[in-house]
Amino acid sequence: MANRRHSTFIREFLSFKLGTTRLSSAEMANTLVVNEVYLSLQGESTLAGLPCIFVRLTACNLRCSYCDTAYAFTEGEKQDSDEILSEVRRLAAPFSGHVGGHKLPLVELTGGEPLLQPNALPLMSALCEEGFTVLIETSGAHDISQIDPRVRRIMDLKCPSSGEVARNRFENISHLRGTDEVKFVIGTQEDYDWAKEQIAQRGLEKICPLLFSWVQPLAPEQQHPSLKSVPAGQTPITLRELAEKIIADALPVRFQLQMHKFIWPAEQRGV
Repeated sequence: MANRRHSTFIREFLSFKLGTTRLSSAEMANTLVVNEVYLSLQGESTLAGLPCIFVRLTACNLRCSYCDTAYAFTEGEKQDSDEILSEVRRLAAPFSGHVGGHKLPLVELTGGEPLLQPNALPLMSALCEEGFTVLIETSGAHDISQIDPRVRRIMDLKCPSSGEVARNRFENISHLRGTDEVKFVIGTQEDYDWAKEQIAQRGLEKICPLLFSWVQPLAPEQQHPSLKSVPAGQTPITLRELAEKIIADALPVRFQLQMHKFIWPAEQRGV
């Protein structure tokens, strides 16, 4: 029941932000609520380090304990898809090269939770049509099967310390391809043990690359009262401990850092 109420709230919130009572059906079919669009470096994933344009969409129905983009829960303005495409083209204009077969810059939809907005699907397809390598960061709580197959899906499996482990949509695993990636955000020993168990039980290493990302402590400015608390009784894990456990257990995963947080202040936006 709580999940249903939360989903209803998200739909009503997006309807309010989109102004559904004032937009025609044609306008609605082409409109999204956007938090920010900016050019930076891909800070995570197997493509970390490459120039990337981020399209951050508004709203999320999860409240993970470590969320560092809580400002995207509610902040945003409606934009026509054509406006978004125009801004992406503008930011991409200085680039002419390719790396590993990928046209630069990459383009990533993130959030918030991009899949809460149905119009994200045609936007991603339009970006693919223009030759971009398109990525989406998604929580794993929503159906990924309708995403354009050309899009590289970076899907979380929420670990226990997130407070949202019950929201994992395990049906998504059957839709993953070799170009996708599964990310585990790990902040406690219990997270590590849970992730290790999921990999073994579900044979995830046979499907796509797996990412272990350490929970970066939130800056005071990033704290948000709506975030879940880490469940009681869990044991924090340090960055070094996580790296050493991966090595000791010979896990088939890629250890990663949120690279952008080592370049810019953790709370800085637009990076």
